[in-house]
Formats: sequence, structure tokens, C-alpha cells
Amino acid sequence: MRVAHTPDADDAFMFYAMLNGKIPLSFEVENIVEDIESLNRKALSGEYEVTALSVHAYAYVADRYRLLSAGASIGNGYGPVVVSRENVSLRNTTVAVPGKLTTANLLLKLAVDTKTVEMRFDRILDAVKKGDVQAGLLIHEAQLSYEEHGLKKVLDLYEWWYSKTKLPLPLGVNAVRRDLSPGLQKEFLRAMKESVRYALEHPEEALNYAERYARGMGRERLKKFVLMYVNDYTLEMPEKVVKAMDLLFEMAERKGIVKKPPMDVLRDVD
Repeated sequence: MRVAHTPDADDAFMFYAMLNGKIPLSFEVENIVEDIESLNRKALSGEYEVTALSVHAYAYVADRYRLLSAGASIGNGYGPVVVSRENVSLRNTTVAVPGKLTTANLLLKLAVDTKTVEMRFDRILDAVKKGDVQAGLLIHEAQLSYEEHGLKKVLDLYEWWYSKTKLPLPLGVNAVRRDLSPGLQKEFLRAMKESVRYALEHPEEALNYAERYARGMGRERLKKFVLMYVNDYTLEMPEKVVKAMDLLFEMAERKGIVKKPPMDVLRDVD
């Protein structure tokens, strides 16, 4: 089974046990690592049996994939931010975004009318710093370090979201292809959940593995970042997160961005 995740420490942390023989598996795994927008686009054709996916992208692939109740990345007090070298009006600014299908880009479109240009996520901070773009939408660990590069926060998309909804912010998910047998889908979900549980119960061990994707983060910052996005919500998606995804798509549909998909979440009690 081809299982694709991003080159990010939080993904590596949650997949550590599955990929390193720490939990029993009834299937073989071919591990694939690609940036999130590449995975979003490949999901359009159903390339991988299991894939990390932006919540936004699910709207375009719901006919091919089901969401897994384990493995989600949820913002609870934090999320994507728009930064610039100086205070700017986003209505008159071009913002570098980490991909058309990312949830961060969808949130930006819901929050403000602005021009955007796509750029790989790990190049955005430097592009803003050098003045190649006026502002940038940061995801992953750059959310923690932009001030050290002399940049200012222009818009906090978690704060915007929470002010509207009072709900956690769903950002990323794992999804399984619908054409797999129901039994295999359930087996993968069980393994995903056990892998997340193992990491949360053995954090230092899983962090040692995740350090290969630290991108310059020290150990303490790495741990802080990973545990921001791998937590109880990751172990099992609660109904309020499903409600948040449903509301996100309702807002997007009202604005004419995307049609709301059915919320089909595979749970181990189904």
C-alpha cells in the first residue's frame, strides 16, 4: 500500500511507529514523502492508496477518498499566519501562498480579498524577507520563527476563524482511497490510530525520528511544533472537528469557491 505524507516533522512523528516496526501491520507499506500541494494535486487522480491531504483539497477528491478519523492536524489556538516586512493592507498586496488547494489558502480567500501567487511552502518566508513578495502565508514551523527574521504578523487566520466559529481549525487530514476493500480501509485506520498513540506515549523516541524533517529547528522548538499538531484530535477526530470542516465548506460554498462535499469520515466503530 502506498502511503504518502509530507516532509514535515509532525507527519513523521505520527507515522513513526507504522514505518519502523513498532506496531503490528497486516499489510506492507511503501512510504512516499512529498510536499502537501503535490499530494493535493496527485489526489485529484487518486494516485496513492493513502495520502495526507489539505482539508480544502478534500472537496475536490471526495469521490475518490474517505477521511480517516485518525491522523488529522487541527489548529487549537494557532494556525496559518500572513506576514510582511511592514504593516500592509492585504487588499492592495500580493500574498505568496503555499498552494491553491491548501486549507490556508482557502481561509485567506474567506477572510480577505487579495491577490495571491503560488510558491512552495518552504520558500515563502525567505521570499518575504528578501522583498520578492510583499506578504506571505506561512504554514508549518515558520509560524513559530517569522519574528526572528524581522517579519510582522498581518493576519492570524486562526484568530479570524475562531472569532467567526468558536471551533478548532481543521487544516490537514489523512484519507484512504474508496476503491480499497472495506476491511483494508479499517485495517489502515487501526494502524494509523495505533501509530499516533505510540508516538504520543513515546514522544522522545518519535521525535528522534522526526528530527530528519526539523529544517533547522532545535529540539525544544521541534517538540513544541510537533505537539501543536499531533494531539488528542489527531488520535481520534471529535464531532466538533467534523462540524468545523462542514462549516468551513459551507462558508466556501456561499462565497462561490467550492461546492461542499459530504463529510464521510471512516471511524473504527463504523
